[in-house]
Parts: sequence; structure tokens; C-alpha cells
Amino acid sequence: MQFCLLFLAGRIDESQQRLIEYLQAEIRVLREQLGRKPRFSNDQRRRLAAKAKRAGIDALRRVVPIVTPETLLKWHRKLIAQKYDGSRTRAPGRPRVQASIERLILRFAQENPAWGYIRIAGALKNLGHAVGRTTVANILKRAGVDPAPQRRRSTSWSEFLRSHWHTLAAADFFTVEVWTAIGLVRYHVFFVMRVATRQVHIAGIIPEPHGRWMEQIARNLTDGFDGFLKGCTYLIHDRSVLYTEHFRSIFLSAGLKSVRLPARSPNLNAFAERFVRSIKEECLDRMIVLGETALRRAVNEFMIHYHTERNHQSLGNNIIASEFHRVSCEGEVFCRERLGGLLRFYHREVA
Repeated sequence: MQFCLLFLAGRIDESQQRLIEYLQAEIRVLREQLGRKPRFSNDQRRRLAAKAKRAGIDALRRVVPIVTPETLLKWHRKLIAQKYDGSRTRAPGRPRVQASIERLILRFAQENPAWGYIRIAGALKNLGHAVGRTTVANILKRAGVDPAPQRRRSTSWSEFLRSHWHTLAAADFFTVEVWTAIGLVRYHVFFVMRVATRQVHIAGIIPEPHGRWMEQIARNLTDGFDGFLKGCTYLIHDRSVLYTEHFRSIFLSAGLKSVRLPARSPNLNAFAERFVRSIKEECLDRMIVLGETALRRAVNEFMIHYHTERNHQSLGNNIIASEFHRVSCEGEVFCRERLGGLLRFYHREVA
């Protein structure tokens, strides 16, 4: 009986070995036909990994499978990891800082170049927000804001203007073509402006400005009693040759530093450039100026209108000398005309 069982087991083992050899040959043929590594779906990987685990790595190396035994076992380890993966049910981590706090951090950094991360965190603490130094650093880094040392070294032109707003003045020229007895003559009008209040002073009108004339203008503007630039600290102007070294030294002796703008940079003197556009578009370009007297009269009338009657968008759409006007919602509306109706101002008479 034992002999029969051994004989039968040998025959079964021999049959299984032949079947395994056939399957190996079939796998080789399939590999030759595919010519490339086959791609498996997730379900196919799952089934192969489960069978490979039970077979063992030594047995897999003997049968030459389609994929390497290490890959099959790696799939099996991945199946186990997915079984115990709790990421779907895991609660979220630390919540992100509120957008309003992020805006505050960026505002503090932009308005205070010397403030570091801890100083900004301290300012937030004063407002009731507990934010750490690393959080402040990460928010500024995401926004592309440099740390305090780099921000402190570089000062933009707009920051310079804001820090010296009430002590800053601007100067510039504009030209007007005037008909005279000898023909068409180009007149140069030199003006200065207090940037904070937009007040403008016409310093002089002349056909051909020269150094001595400019020096006298500088003395008039810096007069200790009624000079228009009294109290100013900086005067910005272009690089015209008329702003001579002696001209600048007169301002410097009066405590007013002359700031020369880079070449070909009209945007850096934008306030003065905007005044030139206003006086030309609203007045001078709409007139044929006959003689110097007419030019001076037109400029003078526009300056009165500019300071006491014209609304300025950069000043909240208010009038520069608004203290001379009392607004009333009742009464008849009157129109005050200048230069033959070229300039108009509508108002009510206040009792």
C-alpha cells in the first residue's frame, strides 16, 4: 500500500513539474511577443502579490515569473500599507493663518523696512494675534518680501517721497510760443511746487533763461521772510544745464538740498509734469498768446483758478485753498468766468 502511494505521488509530482516547465516556456514566448515590460492594473497586482507571498521568494526565482520576485513582494507590502492607511480619516493639522492676519504681516513689512520677524510678531501681539516668528518668515517668503536687512538697504522712490512729503518741493520749466512784434518767440516759464499741498509758484517768465537769472530766482525762493520754499528740505529737478552749481549752492546755503533726477526720467517728477499738462490743456493750448503781457495775464488767471477754484483729484477732489469757500446747498448757482469763459467756477453766494 505504501509502495502504491509513493508511486502515485511521484507520478503527480512529475506531472506538476512538466506543467511548470510548460508554463515557463509559455511565459518566455509571451515575453518575446510583447517585447516590452507589461503593464498591470491594480487588481492584477493585488492577485499576483497574494499568490507570490504564499509561494515564497525562492520558489519564484525558479519559475522565472513575468515580473521579478522583489517587485511582487513590494506589491504585497504596499497592500499591507494600504490596509492600515488612515490618511482618509485623519483630522487636519494646524490651520493656516487667516488671510486678514497675512495682510497685516505684509503691511507691517512694507511700511516698516527695518522691522524683523520678531518685531512684526510683537506688533501682531499688540493687536491680539499670537503668531510665531517662523510663521511670519514663511508668509513673507511666500510673498517674495526680503528679510529686514535687505529691505532696509534699498529705499524706493515712492518711500523717499512719503518720508519727505511735507518738506519736498519740485521745480521744472515749460515753454509757450508767443506772437510778438518780431514774430513767434518761445518763452520759458519756471515754476516750483510744494508736493504735499500741490501749491505752485510761478518763479519767472523769460524768453531765454540764463545762469544769473536762475541765481536771482533761487535767492527769491529761499528768502527768509516770504520765500516760497521756506521750510522745505529737498528740491527735485531734472539735469538741465540751467540748474548750475552756483544755483544749487544758493539753495544749500538756505538749508535746502538739491536732488537731481536721473536722465530721461520724467516719471520721477510726475507732480510737476502733471501741472504742466493741466495749465497747457486747460488754458494755454486753447489760446493764441499775443505778447508777453497776455502770457503773464493768462498764467496769472490760471494760477488763481488753480489754487482757489479748481478741484484736484490727488487731494480728494478738493480745492487747494478750500478754507476760502463755504459750501451751501441752498441759493442760486453763480458762475465765475476767467479768460473770457475759458475757465469757469460754479458756486453759491453764502449769506
